[in-house]
Amino acid sequence: MQERSAASRSWRVPPAHTVLKCAAAVAAAVLAVLVGDGRGTLLAGVVAAGFAVLAVRDLAAPVRVAADGEGVTVVAGYIGHRRLPWPEITAVRVDERRRLASRTRLLEIQTGDDLYLFSSYDLGADVYDVADALLALRGTAAG
Repeated sequence: MQERSAASRSWRVPPAHTVLKCAAAVAAAVLAVLVGDGRGTLLAGVVAAGFAVLAVRDLAAPVRVAADGEGVTVVAGYIGHRRLPWPEITAVRVDERRRLASRTRLLEIQTGDDLYLFSSYDLGADVYDVADALLALRGTAAG
């Protein structure tokens, strides 16, 4: 988490995650070159491209959510941003689902027409903490 001021906060992809994605892209690309058969080369190349696409997104738009007294700015699409004034936001909540031995938690920011989802990997923080901080900022904006 990166904090700009008491009334402005932002959450970003942890740099270590971006480094891992870059390293995985390079490793898969090297593997693609070293593999002798066509199918293995193709598979490793696709994996390298996938990790590269994820790494480029992290580098181009590292801040996924930023909020202040006026509203929230979220990543929309691949690397675009969208400003959501507080009155447009209908809900900020955490969706938690359990399946078998796994648990998934996503921060949901909902407007009338759109739903933005962020994991702890996107935010570099626990989604419950981010939801609490957003609701606190929303409360100071309303009051």
